[in-house]
Amino acid sequence: MSKRASVVVAQISICVLVVMSLFICSCKKSSPESGEAKGQSGVGCAKTCPAAASLECGSSELVAIETELPNPMFVGTPQNIRVPNLEKPLGHARPPFLAPVGTKNVAAGKTVASSDEEPIIGEIEMVTDGDKEAADGSYVELGPFLQHVTIDLGARYNIYAILMWHFHKQARVYYDVVVQVADDADFITNVRTVFNNDHDNSLGLGIGSDMHYVETSEGKLIDAKGVEGRYVRLYSNGNTSNELNHYIEVEVFGKPIQ
Repeated sequence: MSKRASVVVAQISICVLVVMSLFICSCKKSSPESGEAKGQSGVGCAKTCPAAASLECGSSELVAIETELPNPMFVGTPQNIRVPNLEKPLGHARPPFLAPVGTKNVAAGKTVASSDEEPIIGEIEMVTDGDKEAADGSYVELGPFLQHVTIDLGARYNIYAILMWHFHKQARVYYDVVVQVADDADFITNVRTVFNNDHDNSLGLGIGSDMHYVETSEGKLIDAKGVEGRYVRLYSNGNTSNELNHYIEVEVFGKPIQ
């Protein structure tokens, strides 16, 4: 081989080695085993843990909130519920809701007030007594039309989720469900609405964009997005079975404000 040919072969070999080294480096950077990829293990986190969207995705500070669900108790044949803006059932168990470490139900055993001071059935205290079953004696029945209950958490909290059960012994929909958080019992100071499916403003609290839903033993879980407050108020305005209002249990998941 001539000297000139040897030089050309050497140059080609060097070029091949450079290209291969660049390719290997690129593979390492995109490999799921690399440190950079591991730091992004929570991709899509905002879809699975909306309450913690403000925290770093994939943060180890997020855990599933713990709650014990009651037994399903549908009795009879479910009615053909015709309600506008009705969300479709998931068809499977609700996915875990993630919140910062230390988040717990801060409503357990807390004081409850009601717009109906003399319930038809039960006592107002049942709203936070821990009994979530739909059996007789486990729920409070308030009067017809617009009613509300207010839970005093006793202090201000960052609230990440609110889980409520109206009545899940039958498939029914409660109308004008609105949930608000405030700093005072009269709901004048720092009032924030975290759920509203009052689509025609029947309550006068504003037109809501949330959907109606069928009551189940899983309850309705509301993402409160870490809102700060001491008082939680829940409105309803009758249901598809009658004009009365019912509450079995309400859980508020939060952490004390530091």
